[in-house]
Amino acid sequence: MNLLYINWDINPEIVNILGLPIKYYGLLFLAGLVLSLHILKRIYKKEGLSSQAHEALFSYALIGILVGARLGHCLFYDFDYYSQHPLEVFLPIQKGPDGAYHFTGFAGLASHGGGIGLVIMLLLYARKYSIPFMTVLDAIAIVLPLGGTFIRLANLMNSEIIGIPTDVPWAFIFRQVDDLPRHPAQLYEAISYFIIFLSVYFIYRKNIFKIGKGFYFGISILLIFMMRIVIEFIKVDQVEFEHAMSLNMGQLLSIPFVLLGLFFIIKSVLEKGKVKTT
Repeated sequence: MNLLYINWDINPEIVNILGLPIKYYGLLFLAGLVLSLHILKRIYKKEGLSSQAHEALFSYALIGILVGARLGHCLFYDFDYYSQHPLEVFLPIQKGPDGAYHFTGFAGLASHGGGIGLVIMLLLYARKYSIPFMTVLDAIAIVLPLGGTFIRLANLMNSEIIGIPTDVPWAFIFRQVDDLPRHPAQLYEAISYFIIFLSVYFIYRKNIFKIGKGFYFGISILLIFMMRIVIEFIKVDQVEFEHAMSLNMGQLLSIPFVLLGLFFIIKSVLEKGKVKTT
C-alpha cells in the first residue's frame, strides 16, 4: 500500500565539511532571499529608488528575519526551554546528555517573529535612506510570498512542519519521522505562497495600485496568513501545549496579521476611490 504514496527520505544535510554541515534549509533560505532581492532591484529602478539603498537592503532584511524568527520561536513556542538555556537562543549549539555543547544549527525559526523582525529593521532602513516607510513595506511585500515559498520548501527538505495522517493519493511518507502517509503541509504552503506572489506581482505590473499606499503590504500579509490559518488545520501541532487549543499558536498569531492586512487593503481602496472622484 505504501507504494501508492510518495516516499520522502531526504537527508537534510547535503555535505559535511570538517564538522560544518551544509544543509538544504540554509541554501534554500538564501536562494529565496537572493531571488527576492533580484526582483526588488527591478522594482526599485521602476520606482526611482537608489541602487545604494537596494544594496543595503540585504543586510537589513537578513538580520531582521533571522533575529525575529529565532526570538519568535523561542518566545512563542519553547519559552520554558530557552529561558533555562539562554545561550542557545542565538548560538547554533545545544547542550547534549553528556553536559557538553554540540553544534546543531538553529533548530527553530518562527515566521511570525521573522515578519515582526523584518518590519522593525525596515523602519530603521527607511529612516537611514530617507525612503517613505510605506513605500519600503509595499515593495518588500510584493516579493514576501516568494521568500515564504522557499522557506516552506526548505521545511520540506527537513521533513518538518508535517501534516496529519491521510489517505489522499499524493500523501508523503516522511521516513525521517515515521511510516504514516501524511499531508505534505509544507508543499501546500509553498504552492499557495507562490500563487500569491504571482498574483500580487501581476497587480503591480499592471499598475492597478501605486506603491506606497499600503495595498501591496495589505494584500500580501492578508493572503499569506489566511492560508497559514487554513493549512494549520491539517498540520501536526509543533509543541505539546497546542493539543488542548481550539486554534494553535500559529493560527492565533496569524489573526492580527490578517486584520492588519484587511485594514490596509480597505484604506488603499477607499483612497483610490477618493482620487478618482476628485
